Amino acid sequence: MKRIILFVLTNLAVMLVLSATLRIFGVDRFLMANGLNVTQLLIFSVIVGFTGSIISLFMSKPMAKWSTGAQVIDPNAPRSQREAWLLDTVHQLADRAGIGRPEVAIYDGAPNAFATGAFKNDSLVAVSTGLLESMTEEEVAAVLGHEVAHIANGDMVTLTLIQGVVNTFVVFLARVVGYFVDRTILRNERGLGAGYFVTVIVCEILFGIAASIIVAWFSRQREFRADAGSAHLLGSRDPMIRALARLGGLEAGELPKSFEASGISGRNAISAIFASHPPIQQRIAALQRGAA
Repeated sequence: MKRIILFVLTNLAVMLVLSATLRIFGVDRFLMANGLNVTQLLIFSVIVGFTGSIISLFMSKPMAKWSTGAQVIDPNAPRSQREAWLLDTVHQLADRAGIGRPEVAIYDGAPNAFATGAFKNDSLVAVSTGLLESMTEEEVAAVLGHEVAHIANGDMVTLTLIQGVVNTFVVFLARVVGYFVDRTILRNERGLGAGYFVTVIVCEILFGIAASIIVAWFSRQREFRADAGSAHLLGSRDPMIRALARLGGLEAGELPKSFEASGISGRNAISAIFASHPPIQQRIAALQRGAA
Protein backbone atom coordinates (compact mmCIF):
# COMPACT_ATOMS: atom_id res chain seq x y z
CA MET A 1 0.00 0.00 0.00
CA LYS A 2 2.84 2.41 0.79
CA ARG A 3 4.30 1.80 -2.66
CA ILE A 4 0.95 2.42 -4.36
CA ILE A 5 0.58 5.69 -2.45
CA LEU A 6 4.17 6.66 -3.29
CA PHE A 7 3.57 5.92 -6.96
CA VAL A 8 0.37 8.02 -7.07
CA LEU A 9 1.96 10.92 -5.16
CA THR A 10 5.01 10.85 -7.42
CA ASN A 11 2.85 11.05 -10.53
CA LEU A 12 0.91 13.98 -9.08
CA ALA A 13 4.10 15.72 -7.95
CA VAL A 14 5.67 15.41 -11.40
CA MET A 15 2.60 16.90 -13.06
CA LEU A 16 2.35 19.74 -10.52
CA VAL A 17 6.04 20.65 -10.78
CA LEU A 18 5.99 20.68 -14.57
CA SER A 19 2.72 22.63 -14.68
CA ALA A 20 3.91 25.21 -12.11
CA THR A 21 7.25 25.68 -13.86
CA LEU A 22 5.59 26.27 -17.22
CA ARG A 23 3.14 28.71 -15.67
CA ILE A 24 5.83 30.71 -13.86
CA PHE A 25 7.79 31.25 -17.06
CA GLY A 26 4.72 31.78 -19.20
CA VAL A 27 5.53 28.81 -21.40
CA ASP A 28 2.07 27.32 -20.98
CA ARG A 29 0.42 30.44 -22.38
CA PHE A 30 2.75 30.47 -25.36
CA LEU A 31 2.13 26.80 -26.10
CA MET A 32 -1.62 27.08 -25.66
CA ALA A 33 -1.70 30.12 -27.94
CA ASN A 34 0.09 28.09 -30.58
CA GLY A 35 -2.28 25.16 -30.36
CA LEU A 36 -0.47 22.76 -27.98
CA ASN A 37 -2.58 21.35 -25.15
CA VAL A 38 -0.16 21.35 -22.22
CA THR A 39 -2.41 19.33 -19.91
CA GLN A 40 -2.81 16.54 -22.44
CA LEU A 41 0.93 16.52 -23.07
CA LEU A 42 1.61 16.29 -19.31
CA ILE A 43 -0.72 13.32 -18.92
CA PHE A 44 0.76 11.64 -21.99
CA SER A 45 4.32 12.20 -20.71
CA VAL A 46 3.57 10.74 -17.26
CA ILE A 47 1.91 7.67 -18.77
CA VAL A 48 4.74 7.06 -21.23
CA GLY A 49 7.42 7.90 -18.66
CA PHE A 50 6.20 5.53 -15.97
CA THR A 51 4.62 2.68 -17.90
CA GLY A 52 7.85 1.01 -19.03
CA SER A 53 9.49 1.37 -15.60
CA ILE A 54 6.50 -0.07 -13.75
CA ILE A 55 6.15 -2.99 -16.14
CA SER A 56 9.87 -3.74 -15.79
CA LEU A 57 9.58 -3.66 -12.00
CA PHE A 58 6.70 -6.13 -11.88
CA MET A 59 8.40 -8.43 -14.39
CA SER A 60 11.79 -8.17 -12.69
CA LYS A 61 11.72 -11.49 -10.82
CA PRO A 62 10.74 -13.79 -13.70
CA MET A 63 12.97 -11.85 -16.10
CA ALA A 64 15.94 -12.14 -13.73
CA LYS A 65 15.48 -15.90 -13.42
CA TRP A 66 15.11 -16.31 -17.18
CA SER A 67 17.99 -14.04 -18.24
CA THR A 68 20.54 -15.44 -15.77
CA GLY A 69 19.29 -19.03 -15.67
CA ALA A 70 19.02 -18.76 -11.89
CA GLN A 71 17.73 -21.87 -10.15
CA VAL A 72 15.59 -21.15 -7.09
CA ILE A 73 16.41 -23.29 -4.06
CA ASP A 74 13.44 -25.21 -2.68
CA PRO A 75 13.20 -23.98 0.94
CA ASN A 76 11.76 -27.34 1.98
CA ALA A 77 14.34 -29.50 0.21
CA PRO A 78 17.76 -27.91 -0.36
CA ARG A 79 19.90 -30.25 -2.45
CA SER A 80 23.21 -29.68 -0.68
CA GLN A 81 24.77 -28.29 2.44
CA ARG A 82 25.72 -25.15 0.51
CA GLU A 83 22.12 -24.55 -0.52
CA ALA A 84 20.93 -25.14 3.04
CA TRP A 85 23.50 -22.63 4.34
CA LEU A 86 22.48 -20.04 1.74
CA LEU A 87 18.81 -20.38 2.63
CA ASP A 88 19.45 -20.17 6.35
CA THR A 89 21.75 -17.14 6.00
CA VAL A 90 19.39 -15.17 3.76
CA HIS A 91 16.42 -16.01 5.97
CA GLN A 92 18.25 -14.90 9.10
CA LEU A 93 19.27 -11.63 7.45
CA ALA A 94 15.72 -11.03 6.19
CA ASP A 95 14.33 -11.63 9.68
CA ARG A 96 16.79 -9.12 11.13
CA ALA A 97 15.86 -6.60 8.44
CA GLY A 98 12.15 -7.07 9.15
CA ILE A 99 11.17 -8.16 5.65
CA GLY A 100 9.58 -11.28 4.21
CA ARG A 101 11.95 -14.11 3.42
CA PRO A 102 12.97 -13.78 -0.24
CA GLU A 103 13.45 -16.57 -2.73
CA VAL A 104 17.09 -17.65 -2.91
CA ALA A 105 18.69 -18.72 -6.17
CA ILE A 106 22.04 -19.74 -7.63
CA TYR A 107 23.15 -19.09 -11.19
CA ASP A 108 26.25 -20.06 -13.16
CA GLY A 109 28.62 -17.19 -13.78
CA ALA A 110 31.56 -15.08 -12.65
CA PRO A 111 31.44 -13.47 -9.17
CA ASN A 112 28.31 -11.36 -8.67
CA ALA A 113 24.98 -11.31 -6.86
CA PHE A 114 21.76 -9.36 -7.14
CA ALA A 115 18.38 -8.74 -5.54
CA THR A 116 15.18 -7.83 -7.33
CA GLY A 117 11.42 -7.82 -6.95
CA ALA A 118 8.54 -5.35 -6.76
CA PHE A 119 7.73 -5.98 -3.10
CA LYS A 120 9.80 -6.25 0.08
CA ASN A 121 7.98 -9.41 1.08
CA ASP A 122 8.14 -11.07 -2.34
CA SER A 123 11.68 -10.62 -3.62
CA LEU A 124 14.59 -12.63 -4.97
CA VAL A 125 18.24 -12.86 -3.90
CA ALA A 126 20.56 -14.65 -6.31
CA VAL A 127 24.28 -15.38 -6.13
CA SER A 128 26.61 -16.73 -8.79
CA THR A 129 28.61 -19.92 -8.55
CA GLY A 130 31.73 -17.83 -9.13
CA LEU A 131 31.06 -15.75 -6.05
CA LEU A 132 30.38 -18.81 -3.89
CA GLU A 133 33.58 -20.47 -5.05
CA SER A 134 35.84 -17.43 -4.62
CA MET A 135 34.72 -16.07 -1.24
CA THR A 136 34.64 -17.33 2.31
CA GLU A 137 31.31 -17.91 4.02
CA GLU A 138 31.74 -14.71 6.02
CA GLU A 139 32.33 -12.72 2.83
CA VAL A 140 29.37 -14.35 1.08
CA ALA A 141 27.20 -13.54 4.11
CA ALA A 142 28.27 -9.89 3.81
CA VAL A 143 27.29 -9.85 0.13
CA LEU A 144 23.93 -11.42 1.02
CA GLY A 145 23.49 -8.75 3.70
CA HIS A 146 24.13 -6.11 1.04
CA GLU A 147 21.40 -7.56 -1.19
CA VAL A 148 18.93 -7.94 1.69
CA ALA A 149 19.63 -4.30 2.60
CA HIS A 150 18.69 -3.30 -0.96
CA ILE A 151 15.33 -5.01 -0.46
CA ALA A 152 14.78 -3.55 3.02
CA ASN A 153 15.61 -0.06 1.72
CA GLY A 154 13.05 -0.42 -1.07
CA ASP A 155 15.73 0.38 -3.61
CA MET A 156 14.11 -1.41 -6.54
CA VAL A 157 10.87 0.58 -6.17
CA THR A 158 12.64 3.88 -5.53
CA LEU A 159 14.88 3.44 -8.56
CA THR A 160 11.80 2.67 -10.65
CA LEU A 161 10.12 5.87 -9.48
CA ILE A 162 13.21 7.95 -10.21
CA GLN A 163 13.51 6.37 -13.65
CA GLY A 164 9.83 7.13 -14.27
CA VAL A 165 10.24 10.76 -13.21
CA VAL A 166 13.24 11.41 -15.46
CA ASN A 167 11.53 9.56 -18.32
CA THR A 168 8.53 11.86 -17.90
CA PHE A 169 10.70 14.97 -18.11
CA VAL A 170 12.50 13.59 -21.16
CA VAL A 171 9.26 12.85 -23.02
CA PHE A 172 7.65 16.17 -22.08
CA LEU A 173 10.59 18.52 -22.64
CA ALA A 174 11.58 16.87 -25.93
CA ARG A 175 8.10 17.54 -27.31
CA VAL A 176 7.94 21.09 -25.99
CA VAL A 177 11.27 21.91 -27.63
CA GLY A 178 10.20 20.13 -30.81
CA TYR A 179 6.99 22.14 -30.94
CA PHE A 180 8.87 25.40 -30.31
CA VAL A 181 11.39 24.69 -33.09
CA ASP A 182 8.69 23.63 -35.54
CA ARG A 183 6.39 26.62 -34.95
CA THR A 184 8.75 29.45 -33.98
CA ILE A 185 12.02 28.76 -35.78
CA LEU A 186 10.84 26.86 -38.85
CA ARG A 187 7.55 28.78 -39.01
CA ASN A 188 5.47 25.70 -39.75
CA GLU A 189 1.76 26.46 -39.30
CA ARG A 190 0.19 23.33 -40.75
CA GLY A 191 0.18 20.48 -38.25
CA LEU A 192 3.44 18.99 -37.04
CA GLY A 193 6.26 19.20 -39.55
CA ALA A 194 9.48 17.24 -40.03
CA GLY A 195 11.27 19.76 -37.80
CA TYR A 196 9.13 18.69 -34.86
CA PHE A 197 9.83 14.99 -35.24
CA VAL A 198 13.56 15.43 -35.88
CA THR A 199 13.90 17.77 -32.90
CA VAL A 200 11.99 15.37 -30.62
CA ILE A 201 14.29 12.48 -31.58
CA VAL A 202 17.46 14.54 -31.03
CA CYS A 203 16.20 15.97 -27.74
CA GLU A 204 15.13 12.57 -26.42
CA ILE A 205 18.67 11.32 -27.04
CA LEU A 206 20.30 14.35 -25.38
CA PHE A 207 17.85 14.55 -22.47
CA GLY A 208 18.05 10.77 -22.11
CA ILE A 209 21.81 11.00 -21.61
CA ALA A 210 21.30 13.64 -18.91
CA ALA A 211 18.63 11.46 -17.30
CA SER A 212 21.02 8.49 -17.27
CA ILE A 213 23.52 10.55 -15.30
CA ILE A 214 20.87 11.31 -12.66
CA VAL A 215 19.76 7.69 -12.36
CA ALA A 216 23.37 6.46 -12.20
CA TRP A 217 24.15 8.95 -9.40
CA PHE A 218 21.24 7.65 -7.35
CA SER A 219 22.26 4.06 -8.04
CA ARG A 220 25.74 4.77 -6.65
CA GLN A 221 24.24 6.23 -3.48
CA ARG A 222 22.16 3.05 -3.10
CA GLU A 223 25.34 0.99 -3.08
CA PHE A 224 26.84 2.98 -0.22
CA ARG A 225 23.62 2.57 1.79
CA ALA A 226 23.42 -1.16 1.06
CA ASP A 227 27.06 -1.62 2.14
CA ALA A 228 26.25 0.14 5.40
CA GLY A 229 23.08 -1.95 5.69
CA SER A 230 25.12 -5.15 5.41
CA ALA A 231 27.45 -3.93 8.16
CA HIS A 232 24.42 -3.21 10.35
CA LEU A 233 22.81 -6.62 9.73
CA LEU A 234 26.06 -8.49 10.45
CA GLY A 235 26.98 -6.29 13.41
CA SER A 236 30.36 -5.38 11.95
CA ARG A 237 31.81 -3.50 8.98
CA ASP A 238 34.74 -5.88 8.62
CA PRO A 239 32.99 -8.70 6.67
CA MET A 240 31.69 -6.25 4.04
CA ILE A 241 35.07 -4.55 3.79
CA ARG A 242 36.76 -7.92 3.24
CA ALA A 243 34.10 -8.95 0.71
CA LEU A 244 34.61 -5.74 -1.26
CA ALA A 245 38.38 -6.12 -1.12
CA ARG A 246 38.04 -9.66 -2.42
CA LEU A 247 35.65 -8.52 -5.14
CA GLY A 248 38.09 -5.78 -6.11
CA GLY A 249 40.68 -8.42 -6.92
CA LEU A 250 38.30 -10.51 -9.03
CA GLU A 251 36.92 -10.13 -12.52
CA ALA A 252 33.30 -9.38 -11.71
CA GLY A 253 30.65 -11.11 -13.77
CA GLU A 254 28.33 -9.00 -15.92
CA LEU A 255 24.60 -9.10 -15.36
CA PRO A 256 21.96 -8.41 -18.02
CA LYS A 257 21.68 -4.64 -18.54
CA SER A 258 18.21 -4.43 -16.98
CA PHE A 259 19.52 -5.91 -13.69
CA GLU A 260 22.99 -4.38 -13.67
CA ALA A 261 22.13 -1.80 -11.00
CA SER A 262 20.91 -4.61 -8.73
CA GLY A 263 24.25 -6.42 -8.63
CA ILE A 264 26.95 -6.26 -6.00
CA SER A 265 29.33 -5.00 -8.68
CA GLY A 266 28.76 -3.23 -11.99
CA ARG A 267 30.54 -3.26 -15.33
CA ASN A 268 32.96 -0.52 -16.32
CA ALA A 269 31.24 2.59 -17.66
CA ILE A 270 32.46 4.97 -20.35
CA SER A 271 32.64 7.63 -17.64
CA ALA A 272 32.33 7.53 -13.86
CA ILE A 273 29.18 9.67 -14.06
CA PHE A 274 27.40 6.86 -15.93
CA ALA A 275 28.53 4.08 -13.56
CA SER A 276 25.82 2.30 -11.57
CA HIS A 277 28.34 1.35 -8.84
CA PRO A 278 31.03 3.45 -7.11
CA PRO A 279 34.65 2.26 -7.31
CA ILE A 280 35.40 -0.52 -4.83
CA GLN A 281 37.98 1.60 -3.01
CA GLN A 282 35.47 4.39 -2.44
CA ARG A 283 33.00 1.91 -0.98
CA ILE A 284 35.65 0.47 1.34
CA ALA A 285 36.72 3.96 2.41
CA ALA A 286 33.10 4.92 3.15
CA LEU A 287 32.67 1.83 5.34
CA GLN A 288 35.93 2.51 7.15
CA ARG A 289 34.80 6.08 7.88
CA GLY A 290 31.47 4.77 9.06
CA ALA A 291 29.85 7.39 6.84
CA ALA A 292 28.26 5.13 4.24
